[in-house]
Amino acid sequence: MRENHTDFTRRQALIGLGGVSALALVPGCASAAYDTAANGQPVTLTPDEMLDEIAYAMLRHEPGRATGLGVDTGQYAEWRGTFGAVGEAGRDAYQATLRWALEQARSYPKAGLTPDQQTSFEVVESAFSSALAGMDLPYGDVAVGSWRNAPYLVIQNVGGHIDFPRHFGASQPLRDADDVGFYVSRADEVSAVLDGETDRIKQARGMGLVPPDFLLDKAIAQMETVIAAARESYVGPMEASELAAAQPAVGTLDGIVSGKIVPALERQLAELRTQRGLAKGNPGMWAQPQGDEWYSWATSASTTTSMTPDEIHELGLEELAQLHGRMDPILKEIGYTQGTVGERMQALSQDPRYQFAEGDPGREEIFAFIDERLQWIKGQMPRAFNTLVDPNMEVRRIPITEEAGAPGAYGGAGSKDGSIPGRFWINLRTTDLHRKYDLPDLTFHEAIPGHVWEGEYSNRLPLIRSILAFGAFSEGWALYGEQLADELGAYDDFKVGRLGYLQSLAFRACRLVVDTGLHHKRWSREQARQFFVQRNGSKYEEVASEVDRYCSWPGQACSYKIGHSEIVRLRQTAQARMGSGYDFKAFNTAVILGGNAPLDVVGKTVERYITGA
Repeated sequence: MRENHTDFTRRQALIGLGGVSALALVPGCASAAYDTAANGQPVTLTPDEMLDEIAYAMLRHEPGRATGLGVDTGQYAEWRGTFGAVGEAGRDAYQATLRWALEQARSYPKAGLTPDQQTSFEVVESAFSSALAGMDLPYGDVAVGSWRNAPYLVIQNVGGHIDFPRHFGASQPLRDADDVGFYVSRADEVSAVLDGETDRIKQARGMGLVPPDFLLDKAIAQMETVIAAARESYVGPMEASELAAAQPAVGTLDGIVSGKIVPALERQLAELRTQRGLAKGNPGMWAQPQGDEWYSWATSASTTTSMTPDEIHELGLEELAQLHGRMDPILKEIGYTQGTVGERMQALSQDPRYQFAEGDPGREEIFAFIDERLQWIKGQMPRAFNTLVDPNMEVRRIPITEEAGAPGAYGGAGSKDGSIPGRFWINLRTTDLHRKYDLPDLTFHEAIPGHVWEGEYSNRLPLIRSILAFGAFSEGWALYGEQLADELGAYDDFKVGRLGYLQSLAFRACRLVVDTGLHHKRWSREQARQFFVQRNGSKYEEVASEVDRYCSWPGQACSYKIGHSEIVRLRQTAQARMGSGYDFKAFNTAVILGGNAPLDVVGKTVERYITGA
């Protein structure tokens, strides 16, 4: 779509004059086909066209996500300058779109669809049904086709105060003069989004929903840091740009930050302090209004199963015992013979041979260590897959303002168009978070053949499949990627490294126990931490933050091991049914080409592989 003169003038005014309120732009031509379909007019769309129609209808409500995917180009270019409608109005509009899209997916004629098209419609139905069920609950943030469902909209690891600095620092493009205008336009909307969040957490407080006191303490300290760093977060990327149009925009951004963004953050901080005065220490959802209902939905959404919290808890205990049974003989072989597996792993963690140096020298050592493991695993991929990708990726430190509430690491693929690389984010608030025997496994999980690798395949699928992701598959696949690295020989000459890998799997089994313990069985925060430390030998510094993460993302931690166990079960099924016809590379390729999907849909993908359909 050609840029219209009115919009161009508005952006230039923002850059040159400042103080002009940015409107949420959604180009009319981008939504014309959607509006026609939504109004009930007869349209004839091929399956792929309908899937794209659904995808763009969804992205109208999440234009920031379109930027991350690299699809806000052409007629959708104006999306780069907006975050869309905010607050309750935006949420209501999104719900209406999801209901329309769900009906389109359910009613579309399925005769003659290819297996990939059939899978795509099934994925849409599952994701949107789950999201709508979550939106019908009285509070919380529902991530449509993503992993971060949260009862508390503003907390230590949830909210625009975290998301926006990361977005402007890593995803918002600054390639040309138009992008400068889009950047300023979006920055001008940040305060409205933040105020929308503040309104909603006030409403939730009115219902009796107040986060635990320890989460609020973290969030308040974090918010103070975010406010202090606001100028660098929003103006810094523009100041660093070499574009001629960038420098005139700096003054406008300064005004936006000081006059709008910081006051909005201060309003959030004031509300968090109000809530802190009311907060109690109970960590689980059982203590919140309608908490049992919320947690039941959250575990179902995260695992894409109908397992109950009690069933998940028992599965975690069973798998933990099996994994410790594999760790015990290795520990004995390397000289650790006394105590439980957890106690012996604690002793191993104190061995200076496996520790990194403190401070910045250790951080540099960690980056070099990760790079060496990445080079090794890249060379092994032809042994594990028939269809290969070459990820554009980078390893980056988690922003310092985010580290206190962040996990040890996270990763994911880049944009669909390749303009934004895949990233492996590593938490380096202290080098003591990591050991030389567990960092290889972490690298395989977050990067290759885990999240970054899997995401490259998803980016080749139709747009809607690149948007919709299911934690049980993506996290299950990342754990399966750890297993592949072991099977490819990562630890053949480094037995203690295999302990790190097995401890990682055991850690995920512990998550099943701890998450359900906190939110269903009324465990205390310290009880949850000690389960990790005593039963699995985990580092206290690491699990302290982990447990708090489970308190703010209920159910999410259950997705990992359930997804992994199901992929392994499907592989065993394929081996048993196919006999000599089973092929290691072909199975892995079939699963990853099938794409990110609910676990029952993954089962259908494997069935087609087994039968040759």
